[in-house]
Amino acid sequence: MNARARDDPVVSFGGDEAVLDWLISRRRSIRAFLSIPVDTGTIEGVLRIAARAPSGNNIQPWRVHVVTGAQRDTLVKAVCAAFDRGDDSHVPEYAYYPTEFFEPYLGRRRRSGWGLYARLGIEKGDRERVRLQMRRNFHFFDAPVGLLFTIDRRLAQGSWLDYGMFLQNVMLAAEARGLSTCAQGAWNPYHRIISDTLDFGAHEQLVCGMALGYADPDAPENALVTERAPLSEFVVMHGEAAVAKH
Repeated sequence: MNARARDDPVVSFGGDEAVLDWLISRRRSIRAFLSIPVDTGTIEGVLRIAARAPSGNNIQPWRVHVVTGAQRDTLVKAVCAAFDRGDDSHVPEYAYYPTEFFEPYLGRRRRSGWGLYARLGIEKGDRERVRLQMRRNFHFFDAPVGLLFTIDRRLAQGSWLDYGMFLQNVMLAAEARGLSTCAQGAWNPYHRIISDTLDFGAHEQLVCGMALGYADPDAPENALVTERAPLSEFVVMHGEAAVAKH
């Protein structure tokens, strides 16, 4: 073990990339959780190691609201009531998706959605079942822990890029502890309700939510493994690519 590994509180895997590859490949969006509680120490452990994510000038632009128990139930009830009313007053503060999808993103989006609905037996055109499945977001898919992530709205675009690395770390740290997650942009239109319920600071802006808990192994939706595009669709090599010699 080298000096850095001895001094660091981070576990060393001896350079074995298979461990990280396994965690990244294993992580998926879980949409059905068991009611088993997650202890505070485990939640704190996930967030503590996730905070090792890089950020410009190490400003660490993330803030996390952890909701469990009665506070979680209060938030769920308030947002579900707003969702059921279906009025147009709840809109997100920022656009997560484009106004109109185009290829190749449209095709990828459709394959992902159709894959989920097929697992759940939801047929095309069944708007009511689609609505009910959407509503499950606001129960954190029955996960006992809800995470609401915020950022200071005075920060710039670079900090939002940094935030993505933090969120990925949260999901991988959870996975390493036998937990599962589902990152949720669906909460964003209800930021005013969330802000009031959780008493956000004056400059806090909602980034997204996340369900955290133990996956239900028998739920059909949890067997969905979404595809990933081949390298040929998103990698452009410039110059000569080095050939590894073993």
